[in-house]
Amino acid sequence: MEYRRLGKSGLQVSEVSLGSWVTFGKQVDEKEALSLMTLAYDEGINFFDNAEGYEAGASEALMGQALNKLGWSRDSYAVSSKVFWGGSKPTQRGLSRKHVFDACHAALKRLQVGYLDLYFCHRPDIDTPIEETVRAMHDLVQQGKILYWGTSEWNAQQLSEAWAVAKDLRITPPTMEQPQYNLFERQKVEGDYTPLYDLMGLGTTIWSPLASGVLTGKYNDGIPTDSRLNLPGYEWLKASWESDAGKAKLAKVKQLAKFADELGMPIHHIALLWCLANPHVSTVILGASKKSQLEDNLASLKSKDKLTPEVMEKIDTIMGNKPAAPQRY
Repeated sequence: MEYRRLGKSGLQVSEVSLGSWVTFGKQVDEKEALSLMTLAYDEGINFFDNAEGYEAGASEALMGQALNKLGWSRDSYAVSSKVFWGGSKPTQRGLSRKHVFDACHAALKRLQVGYLDLYFCHRPDIDTPIEETVRAMHDLVQQGKILYWGTSEWNAQQLSEAWAVAKDLRITPPTMEQPQYNLFERQKVEGDYTPLYDLMGLGTTIWSPLASGVLTGKYNDGIPTDSRLNLPGYEWLKASWESDAGKAKLAKVKQLAKFADELGMPIHHIALLWCLANPHVSTVILGASKKSQLEDNLASLKSKDKLTPEVMEKIDTIMGNKPAAPQRY
């Protein structure tokens, strides 16, 4: 396992990490959570990602039970939460000062930890002034309840505004962003955020590197009944891949799978290593419902040398979606 700095911060996170979205509290029980987290930790993973919105808090509660039983030294790992979707009442949603504080304390209780290493604004809140949210995050840092704060799926303008507010007020700015990034979703990480890596020292903890499992190739011949696309509550995800645009993407996956065979490696290993090849990626968040899945994904790290510049160029040719470089005149 190799480690990368979280943006300009001094925190070093494992190049791959373990996330709980869809799996913990949905497909994974306490026994499986213990097994997955033990394997991850033993293999050098030191960052575990979560959110209040994952299974309405059940995901964090399950991870907290596992952390309590595992008894790892608190200085040997980092854990996160995200704030936005806490409940149905007006004070239980969004990024108001009240909800940011309430959600933080609830996450601490569920995860059974004294502080959060990373705390994300899970989506932008257009109904709350950015200054209110930035001040709330800074106050939690000052209180020692969170160490770093950041955002998830914010656009470049919103990130710039938050950073500018923090700089103007001389308070703690955002450190990291958690965007979706994979062979299909490239514009934000490779295009829109480009000026922010140097300006802000922005780190990224990217999610869905396998595009919800599509980049494993398992949907090339239809959607398996036991896949996450068939889980209750994720009908929107299934519909996105059954649309005309989704079918066009699946055709690309088949081309990529053929190229993977030529290289002698699984398509999902290519997809994971492709994400890691981007120097602006701090960590790639893995999801797994079985120990064997996590073992397989971790095995991809042994094949980094196979992603040569020529291979990367071929991948770009197959995908045909590389963001355009900034224009110079």
